[in-house]
Amino acid sequence: MAHFCLGVGKLSLAVVHRSVEELWYVVSGQGEMWRQGDGEESIVELKRGVGLSIPPGVAFQFRTLGGEPLEVIAVTLPPWPGAEEARRVPGCKQWDNA
Repeated sequence: MAHFCLGVGKLSLAVVHRSVEELWYVVSGQGEMWRQGDGEESIVELKRGVGLSIPPGVAFQFRTLGGEPLEVIAVTLPPWPGAEEARRVPGCKQWDNA
């Protein structure tokens, strides 16, 4: 389990997990989550109370919107296996010039 915060106006790196699923719960702030996998691509609104899952093999990236940091609690299933789990990938093309 992790509790993390992405600062105002920030964009995360885009990654894909090899073997774990992540379950997210947004504690505070606003933002967006881009996910791409199995031939589908979507952008989901992140705000307090939103929960979502990121299956293994799905690329994802997230960013903050608004004037406060995005604060999230996340759990990986099974437990995080180590540094080689996450692999960087190209991110959301819509956000390239944002």
